[in-house]
Amino acid sequence: MSNINNQHKPRLSFWQIWNVSFGFLGVQFGFALQNANASRILSDLGADLHSLSLFWLVAPIMGLIIQPIVGAASDKTWNRLGRRNPYILAGGIAAAIGMLLMPNSATLASFITPLLFGAMMLAVMDASFNLAFQPFRALVSDMVPAQQRNIGYSIQSFLINLGAVFGSILPFVLTNVVGLENTASAGNVAPSVIWAFYLGASVMLGSVLWTVLRTKEYAPGTHGLAPIETQVKPLSLFEKLLGFFSLMKTMPSTMKQLALVQFFSWFALFIMWVYTMPAITQHIWGVEAKWFDPTYLNSIGVIPTNIAQAKGAAGDWVGIIFAAYSLFAAIASLFMAKVANAIGRKLTYSLSLLAGAIGYLSIILLQSPELVLVNLGITQISVPHGAVLLLLPMIGIGIAWAAILAMPYAILAGSLPVKQTGVYMGIFNFSIAAPQIVSGILAGWILTTVFDNQAIYIMMLAGVSMLLAALSVYFVKETAEQT
Repeated sequence: MSNINNQHKPRLSFWQIWNVSFGFLGVQFGFALQNANASRILSDLGADLHSLSLFWLVAPIMGLIIQPIVGAASDKTWNRLGRRNPYILAGGIAAAIGMLLMPNSATLASFITPLLFGAMMLAVMDASFNLAFQPFRALVSDMVPAQQRNIGYSIQSFLINLGAVFGSILPFVLTNVVGLENTASAGNVAPSVIWAFYLGASVMLGSVLWTVLRTKEYAPGTHGLAPIETQVKPLSLFEKLLGFFSLMKTMPSTMKQLALVQFFSWFALFIMWVYTMPAITQHIWGVEAKWFDPTYLNSIGVIPTNIAQAKGAAGDWVGIIFAAYSLFAAIASLFMAKVANAIGRKLTYSLSLLAGAIGYLSIILLQSPELVLVNLGITQISVPHGAVLLLLPMIGIGIAWAAILAMPYAILAGSLPVKQTGVYMGIFNFSIAAPQIVSGILAGWILTTVFDNQAIYIMMLAGVSMLLAALSVYFVKETAEQT
């Protein structure tokens, strides 16, 4: 397939490339807040360990539905804001609304349970994030010439991770610097988390507006971009579906090969986002699995102060280690383009995923020798020694995350037909959503029936999956245009 979408595009300055992706910083700021705190919020609202992964299914399902639709629609859109910008702006506004509402589920839910309302707001946020994610990927492909593609996606990866650093660490800062309360009473969300979501919504809207206002998209038919084709006769739903499945059948072979790598890497990521909080609360803070069981909690009536403090401290520390892997990913992104130019994208991708697998698997070695023993009422140690050591595995996980955000798209972009870049980028999201759906369906069952609710072992399963992802890169064949 030809790659004419990269022909005749002028080289961009560093700051022009920066502006193209700057809005992704804010979107990821909000997404990181969700990733680090959704399990915490849902647990506070009454979800048990088995159901956590089922609630998290909302995210990949929204991606599976929305990204191909948005990709196809943006391929055929052109107005005063541009082609991709209208969808980026709409996604940013909708996600901000969801972020304002979700942490207030206990207050706003008058006719349904707070847990169900919280799940609904999670769905709104995920749908909105996906509405913005896909056009950002296509925008880089539209605007950046082939010789700058590595740096284009690396800058995007850097901004994504910079936003994730601030989004992940924000609840910890609001607790330990500002002084907001980080413990939650039964059925409510901690004030520090509520205010973190308010601030996240503001940052997201501001950065999205920056990209929309500062990036002037190339008009269809110019700079190697295909003109928008108008249909003389509107297509029926059946014809649209037939055309979509035809695209699925004729997708580039590179996309199919990358899908295997994507499956194993995103299977692992989903487990990390869902189960890091209970895993470190149990493994590092010494909180028994029974304290994550709503039935048991309801039977005793009131959560003991030492348990609530430990869960609050562990929840904040999840934000710290998520910020750490995002920071390491941002640093890795600064060098990844040069490394990929020197040793090739495939080897860079594979070695990065291997670093992530080592990071996952090493977590089990970091149990604190002085376990806080919160179940005995000892809470003097707010951050156990093992929690601090968790920063080390985040180096490998951060390197893997940087590669996952950049390398598949850099490898794929050169093989896509110009007229369907957006829709194929959306279809490629199937390789992100599908493994998360599989993980969401199976992970909770595996945790309860195989690992007896000991969440650290589900993290080890994630490490094995990331190792398989690293090995699967071998089967990816790059086209001549991408070398």
